[in-house]
Amino acid sequence: MKLLDFYKYYPDEQSCRVAFKEMREKEGILCSKCGNHTHYWIDKKEQWECKECRHPTRLRAGTVMHSSKLPFHYWFVAMHMITSTKKTFSAKEVQRQLGHKRYEPIWAMLHKLRLVMGLRDSEYTLSNEIELDEGFFETVSITRDKNKARKRGRGSDKQTIVLVSAESKSVEDSTLSEKYNTNKKLGFIKMKVITSLKKEEITKEVKETIEKGTTILTDGSNSYNDLKQDYIHKPKVSEKKESSKALPWVHTAISNAKRLLLDMYHRIDDDFLQSYLNEYCFKLNRRYFDNKFERLLIASVSYKWNYLG
Repeated sequence: MKLLDFYKYYPDEQSCRVAFKEMREKEGILCSKCGNHTHYWIDKKEQWECKECRHPTRLRAGTVMHSSKLPFHYWFVAMHMITSTKKTFSAKEVQRQLGHKRYEPIWAMLHKLRLVMGLRDSEYTLSNEIELDEGFFETVSITRDKNKARKRGRGSDKQTIVLVSAESKSVEDSTLSEKYNTNKKLGFIKMKVITSLKKEEITKEVKETIEKGTTILTDGSNSYNDLKQDYIHKPKVSEKKESSKALPWVHTAISNAKRLLLDMYHRIDDDFLQSYLNEYCFKLNRRYFDNKFERLLIASVSYKWNYLG
């Protein structure tokens, strides 16, 4: 959505309230007490009431805005800023644009939006042919022992491991071969922070992400040895310089994500890396959508995330 279109549809607090209410009713109201789906709206109280048990449901209840005191207009502006560009905005910049005095509520609002992005993407499993590899993202930690000797290279405690899965499908498109040096088209992608490269953990994550029987391409690491039990595992052992050709989209996604995060945040706490990756994947997976703002609005009314109180 273009900036002028956004302010045309959502110029003030009331227009955002009305749009949020309409989206909630479109997605369906669920009574938290009896599970009933039929409700009626009480305009004076700005809440729904269950037709079965009369239990009230407030406008924000059961959504990403649950217990939030920030104006609806703040949330809508933040959603627009996040979805309007391939890159992203820091909480400090969003705070400056909104003119809000305190930084912490804006920071928490953005992380709640990123977390529901991840919840939305977690509903989908990958199929077709999958490229699978791990990336190492440099992070910081306030809990890390500063006096402890740090390991260098692969597996360094300065780095957080991210398992990256990317759908790819061979197509006849000369522009792909010229621009990306591959004849494969990128589909859906997922990035998941993991604690180790142990094959038990990786196999568990793969089973939650990728449909059984799918063809999986890897770099031949021992971490993927157990995949052959449920998948068609095709390891492609190659030299480091050639690995990007064997798994082109995974390496492109990792490289672009690192550059994006480095340009914007400079330092990322390892506790929040997954949150930033959620935003990156959510927008990448909807790169051909014209209504990314609406897709995030749907996710915002569909999920409640108890985060930071």
